[in-house]
Amino acid sequence: METAADFIDHLSDADGIAFGDGIGSHGRSGGATGGGDEELGDMTFFMSNYAKEALKMMFMMRSHHMLTDVTLEVEQETFQAHKVVLSAASPYFKAMFTGGLKECEMSRVKLQGVCPTAMARILFFMYTGHIRVTEVTVCQLLPAATMFQVPNVIEACCAFLERQLDPTNAIGIANFAEQHGCETLKQKANQFIERNFTKICHEDEFLELSVIQLISLIRKDELNVQAERDVYDAVLKWVKHDEDNRYPKMEHILYAVRCQLLTPSFLKEQMKTCNVLRRAPACREYLAKIFEDLTLHKRPAVKERKPNTTRMIFVAGGYFRHSLDMLEGYNVDDKVWITLPKLTVPRSGLGAAFLKGTFYAVGGRNNSPGSSYDSDWVDRYNPISETWGPCSPMSVPRNRVGVAVMDELLYAVGGSAGSEYHSTVEYYDPELDRWTLVQPMHSKRLGVGVAVVNRLLYAIGGFDGRERLSSVECYHPENNEWTAVPSMQQGRSGAGVAALHQHIYVVGGFDGTRQLETVERYDTELQSWEMVAPVRIARSALSLTVLDGRLYAMGGYDGQNFLAIVEVYDPATNVWTEGTPLTSGRSGHASAVIYTPSCISSYMESLNISDDAKNGKKGERRTGGASDDGPTNRQSMECVSSSSSNTRGAGPGGRICADNIPINVHDDSELMNALCTHVEGTCLKMPYVMTPPETVKEAPSSESDFAMETDSSMCEEESDDPESAETIPLEGVPPPEVPPVNECQQRSVPRKSKCLIKRKASAVWNDEYCPLVRLKRQITCFVSSIVSPPSSSSGCCNGSTAQAKEPASDPSTDSSPPEASLRLQKDRTKDTFS
Repeated sequence: METAADFIDHLSDADGIAFGDGIGSHGRSGGATGGGDEELGDMTFFMSNYAKEALKMMFMMRSHHMLTDVTLEVEQETFQAHKVVLSAASPYFKAMFTGGLKECEMSRVKLQGVCPTAMARILFFMYTGHIRVTEVTVCQLLPAATMFQVPNVIEACCAFLERQLDPTNAIGIANFAEQHGCETLKQKANQFIERNFTKICHEDEFLELSVIQLISLIRKDELNVQAERDVYDAVLKWVKHDEDNRYPKMEHILYAVRCQLLTPSFLKEQMKTCNVLRRAPACREYLAKIFEDLTLHKRPAVKERKPNTTRMIFVAGGYFRHSLDMLEGYNVDDKVWITLPKLTVPRSGLGAAFLKGTFYAVGGRNNSPGSSYDSDWVDRYNPISETWGPCSPMSVPRNRVGVAVMDELLYAVGGSAGSEYHSTVEYYDPELDRWTLVQPMHSKRLGVGVAVVNRLLYAIGGFDGRERLSSVECYHPENNEWTAVPSMQQGRSGAGVAALHQHIYVVGGFDGTRQLETVERYDTELQSWEMVAPVRIARSALSLTVLDGRLYAMGGYDGQNFLAIVEVYDPATNVWTEGTPLTSGRSGHASAVIYTPSCISSYMESLNISDDAKNGKKGERRTGGASDDGPTNRQSMECVSSSSSNTRGAGPGGRICADNIPINVHDDSELMNALCTHVEGTCLKMPYVMTPPETVKEAPSSESDFAMETDSSMCEEESDDPESAETIPLEGVPPPEVPPVNECQQRSVPRKSKCLIKRKASAVWNDEYCPLVRLKRQITCFVSSIVSPPSSSSGCCNGSTAQAKEPASDPSTDSSPPEASLRLQKDRTKDTFS
């Protein structure tokens, strides 16, 4: 006969026990023994709902004061309970009732440091596993749960507060989390503060920070600001809030501000007009020294901030069979491309830059069927509202222009208008919406590369109408002069140019006869050039940008094909590696880096749906890359909104965290009845910490409303006609089909692109249990439209290269024989567009 100990050992060794609903069993048939006797088979049963039913019964017994053995006194209220349940749920009570303390023999225990409301809710959780958290009770529940060491309630409170994070309360939540040792919540609150600093600095909580807290905050590298001026202005506002008591501390605070990243004109203005600085002479002297260093173009002693936010590389326009109007963003962390609202007009040979959180597309050429003109247009894209808007035009059209940002001004260098090549340079002031001409360069430069190091603007290479230049010029903004610096080792135009630390890198280009794979690097301190590792594929008309200390060389033209390849260079190892390719081959595009607009974070959240990863599907707006969504150890909870709760800030106040509990439950008695009479299948089941139902907008009625169409030039078949490729310019920029004309005669303002998906991600819901049929239909439509994209065209070009194809020629533009026309066109394009 099997003893109890044998049975327990047998049970612990059993394999394959079923944990589903109902009865699970594990069987073991008898076998032959040494004595030849056969044992009877035995089976072990696991009742999956036993623990739930037992807990339910204990809850009923406590409600009727049956077998309770302790009374807890909290202020003027008393609570009946069972010591064994309290000890099992809380290490605090376990130590109290089993650790040999005097409370072990007491039937009445008085508790300090907790309020009756919190005690009632925690007791309710111990007996049911359900906890209701509201804006009113969370500040009572979290301290009580921390005191009683109930980790599940602590997690629920932290999850609730995380959902409530808002610029008006983020600092308070961070302090509250620190007081109660909630490190995860504290970390997320601080991250929210860093990401939303420009909003938080206008709130009352920011003005009440201590000087130590303020310095600790503004020192962070991760602070998300568009310019250091935002930090300086926030500090000045904090000081002026209590100027008499705070201005003596201004000097110590300024050391935490990276004043070396401010512009000389701003520093000069502050030293003249700021009343706080007048009361603090030491601060004026400190800023005067920084002003001197900036005007002498010394390398800043501080590094730029690196916000801990979504980092994107924006790629705009380009050429493939015709000028493109696409705007795409590459998420470096997730390694995916997303489609953004299109340019207002197609353009290639444009320049691009980010300035104060806005993306600018400058100049270029619209070479589309029936239209070809060089543009003086400048458009700006707001990544928050996802809209394009016009800026004041440049003084002249500029195709294949060089664009850079210096002193919070946008510089446009060189370029061409038809057959006229420019040496002129102008800058754009976004605050005045005005372009201003400065001293022209010594040479005309088409396809020029530009970069800024230590407030000096460098113009590198280009084509002057006769030859590819190796010369380099440097612009000094203080005296409005261009000076010559050492030339490159090799003349080139259409190269990718970018600055990294004190070095300027020049990648690829066209030397007049062939595309180049060589890479040169200029040391601005030693004033010398050197060769570094070449790119794998020779190309010109590429774009080059810097992110996280690496160079990204994207796209271009290799003499035969438009390239989608992306190569990444690490200066530490002097090695190029292959990155995530562009969605299609192109040349003559422009790129720039942006840190975090909130809409981009929403985009990526909407693409990272859990079921998306499970089903191996990609969102419609996401292309390329792989998702490495590993398993999560986060405990699953279900939350349903209480109908009596109100909504405010980032999430709803007052929620019931429940598992298979009816929605409309407001107090212990109702929930007790629900526990006793509940039938499964009547609750709204959702993953823990998700967008509440009331925030989900009405879904469109068809999946097509969510489709983000790819530019048609990306979906054409590759050309098999070798002659059609011969007329393509050597840098991938096509000849004009008609002579360039005055843009004012050609252009009309197109209808602005409209972003189709603007919503925060919601998790995929298990809606088959949802009693709200209408909401179920909306959610199902929304999720299916994201998770199941429409099938792509079979003609899409998603490879790394795309064969060039010349648009059909217009006989009315040239009366010469076809052979002569082809020969003249090749000669012209080699000189004009390479």
